[in-house]
Amino acid sequence: MGKFIYNTQASATFDDRLLAHLQIVMGAKLRRSEAFFFTWKDDASLGNGRTTLWVHAGASLIFKFSGSRQPQINRAWLEALTDTANSPGGLRVIREPQTADTAEDRVLVG
Repeated sequence: MGKFIYNTQASATFDDRLLAHLQIVMGAKLRRSEAFFFTWKDDASLGNGRTTLWVHAGASLIFKFSGSRQPQINRAWLEALTDTANSPGGLRVIREPQTADTAEDRVLVG
């Protein structure tokens, strides 16, 4: 499990694979100077609520991965996450779409 840290004030734990996808989507939005909301469901230990952040180019984002290997990236998941990021509600954590496991669907990050 990796960790996403925002401006040292908020953090969340995500699977390394999800975290890698979030990093790509957020990086693409911020390279285009597009600010957006990012929402996730809080852990049960925190009361099952949700957290929403306003992500902008001046924010400090840290993606701390627990593993050293680069995960494979699913293009369909990137597209689905990007669609949420481009919506009025902003980026939110969604499940990975089920796709055929082919070289066309997955690319290595590195």
